[in-house]
Amino acid sequence: MLFTDRVDAGRRLAEALGHLAGEKTIVLGLPRGGVPVAFEVAQALHAPLDVIVVRKLGVPYHRELAFGAIGEGGVRVISDDIVRRSGIAEQDIAAVERAEAVELERQALRFRGNRPMLSLDGRTAIVVDDGVATGATAKAACQVVRAHGAARVVLAVPVAPPDAAATLRSAVDEVVCLSTPSAFRAVGEWYHDFSQTPDEEVIDLLGKANRPAAGADRSEEVEVDAGGVRLAGELVLPTGAGAIVMFAHGSGSSRHSPRNRRVASALNEAGLGTLLFDLLTTAEEADRANVFDIETLAGRLVDTTRWLRNREAVPIGYFGASTGAAAALRAAASAEADVGAVVSRGGRPDLAGPRLADVRAPTLLIVGGDDARVLELNRQAQAQLRCENRLEVVAGATHLFEEPGALDEVAGLAQAWFVRHLGATRAGE
Repeated sequence: MLFTDRVDAGRRLAEALGHLAGEKTIVLGLPRGGVPVAFEVAQALHAPLDVIVVRKLGVPYHRELAFGAIGEGGVRVISDDIVRRSGIAEQDIAAVERAEAVELERQALRFRGNRPMLSLDGRTAIVVDDGVATGATAKAACQVVRAHGAARVVLAVPVAPPDAAATLRSAVDEVVCLSTPSAFRAVGEWYHDFSQTPDEEVIDLLGKANRPAAGADRSEEVEVDAGGVRLAGELVLPTGAGAIVMFAHGSGSSRHSPRNRRVASALNEAGLGTLLFDLLTTAEEADRANVFDIETLAGRLVDTTRWLRNREAVPIGYFGASTGAAAALRAAASAEADVGAVVSRGGRPDLAGPRLADVRAPTLLIVGGDDARVLELNRQAQAQLRCENRLEVVAGATHLFEEPGALDEVAGLAQAWFVRHLGATRAGE
């Protein structure tokens, strides 16, 4: 494993692309997994972000062999050599193009809505994906970008096999690849977290990247002193934020968790501030037992709450996921924390033990309907709560809420709960 997740990969890739800062640059992410990586690159380079939607045209009897690609705006790239060697009839070419054009239009509308594709004419286009296996899709995307008028095409990926990287260098002006391991089997094996990127996350990141500057949130990298341990975090404060939600991440997760960041973005849109931070140091995460040390995690959450309250005089809430939910509830049971509301996503509130009865903050438990074991544990924990509480079951969702629309439902439920219980979302409202 080289990268924690796509956010980590994007930030590290951005460092390698620093020489392009200040150029007339546009960053283009390949949906879906390439967009979270591209978002970090675009933020670091202060460049606009868009998706590059392409569809490979596969030989009918050998779909993996592409004889061309199509892109938005009627862009069409055909390999005459492959068409000739494959013996594809004109009517077959037309049939494949028609079918792929329908899917191309659907994807573009889904990701971008009515917003037009950014013009690439005369620009430096950085095409970003979360990794390359064969390179066929990346090559097709770069060909389409070139056909759209880009003056320079740069392909940027965190990891790729050596042969694919070498082949792609002849197809673009520059390839930036952080790692080309010889023992390459799949992109996902080089990530700790390579969970599926839902459409909703792509849409959210594109919206966030293209939000007008006047309405931008104030985002700051912070370092928290939690009982002598330095913890890294990111504090986001929308203008006039009247409350802040602190995120307690679950086992094997971090402040870069795409699921928690998706929820945080929804809270920011409602005018709520957010603090995403790591409860464990990198060295501590190496010992799996530490993610189940609820007492230590809760103690650090209380310490961080004290730090935040000294800095920002607004109501505070907790959002906990998995084992982080247990830490959030145990911390909320402490009179010193004095939090206004708690939300648990796919959490293990049972791990908070007898302290559940001491929680006074209104608590919302959100569980996937198909996460049977965790659902039962949440029902048992709910019976021990003495505060205002509610259990919401997201139908058809599993533990990570990866199903279409499931995470959006979580975000909406959390947003409504915090807005209701933390008071005005913006100071003065």
